Amino acid sequence: MLLTIEKVLILKSVDIFSSVPEAQLVDLATIVESVEFDAGDIIMNKGDLGTSMYIVVDGKVRIFEGDQELGVLGNRAVFGDLAALDPEPRAASVQAIEDCTLLRLEGESLYELMAGNKEVTRGIVHVLCDYARQNLTRPK
Repeated sequence: MLLTIEKVLILKSVDIFSSVPEAQLVDLATIVESVEFDAGDIIMNKGDLGTSMYIVVDGKVRIFEGDQELGVLGNRAVFGDLAALDPEPRAASVQAIEDCTLLRLEGESLYELMAGNKEVTRGIVHVLCDYARQNLTRPK
């Protein structure tokens, strides 16, 4: 079980929340849920309705679609952030490849936080802009 101060430090180290004042990070830390997965556990399946985002605290996860591995994420990586903002079926599956601890943030909680904090909103807009830039520069 992570302490609130540990969650604050983890959140501060993630791009989306790096510019958020610590007072708001404390609020956020009280609503994120720490979840554990064993190596081999499926965290989400492609096609499942996504309503939450995850931050990797410890361990590694792999993103995959069928037999194709799309990437491996480790400490402080974020996934599912778009689903937290706009619930849609998951675009890929995620599996723990090591025992891992994740922080889960539900979309409704994220929206409540955004409504009262322009820094959270600014951080999320920044990440979305980065996604857009990456997709524009990716070879077709």
